[in-house]
Amino acid sequence: MKHKQLFPFLSLVILLVSCAGTKHAQKMTLSWEENFDQLNDFDTTRWSKIPRGLSDWDRHMSDFDSCYAMRDGKLVLRGIMNNSVPNDTARYITGGVYTKDKVAFGSGRLEIHAKLNGARGAWPAFWLLSQGMGWPDGGEIDIMERLNSDSIAYQTVHSHYTYTLKMKNPKQGATGRIDPNDFNTYAVELHPDSLVFFINNKKTFTYPRIVTDKEGQFPFDKYKYYLLLDMQLGGSWVGKVYTEDLPVEMEIDWVRFYSFKQKR
Repeated sequence: MKHKQLFPFLSLVILLVSCAGTKHAQKMTLSWEENFDQLNDFDTTRWSKIPRGLSDWDRHMSDFDSCYAMRDGKLVLRGIMNNSVPNDTARYITGGVYTKDKVAFGSGRLEIHAKLNGARGAWPAFWLLSQGMGWPDGGEIDIMERLNSDSIAYQTVHSHYTYTLKMKNPKQGATGRIDPNDFNTYAVELHPDSLVFFINNKKTFTYPRIVTDKEGQFPFDKYKYYLLLDMQLGGSWVGKVYTEDLPVEMEIDWVRFYSFKQKR
């Protein structure tokens, strides 16, 4: 057993500053974590395999066993050539899991500690979607997207305001440096007035609630969100998949959620 146990009474006081300059003195408590210590399979009371879809990000999703592994206390998600599933016409198949309809997250801080192995055409992602509203009205919070073997990760916000209305203010994303050869920690904090993003505890950017007559600018305090962890291959953004670089995998060490309440 690794030294990653849940400490239910662990708490700390942090001082957070929103983009608008408002100080949030808050008590933050570790309230949920996943250490992937299972021997043979992930915990199906928390996680499900992501089904195949028609979008760039899910068109290669598969429940094939070779796309998944539990290794040394980590969840491994792979992108591989499809040489073993004759009834599946996809050239590549990938692994992904989500907490949809099982675990949802609201106000607090969510962290994922993971290593992303690189390949041309690889597009791993950690992100949040609304449990109670469709896309884009419910919002999308991209905690990490990484392309190919880049030394940066993208962190982005999507909503009706940014996608349908194509509004550009406030800035909806940023990049941060990562160590491409090691584990990194990706995090987002969900506040009533802002989303704050981090990589390795360094703040990358803040997306604030603003005063606007446009609809859907900040839906993120209205819903709970489920978490997606997925390996993706190819698509209009990342580009061509080079088969000589496959298989490719990412290793997810742990996921932690800290809940907090604003002090009055």
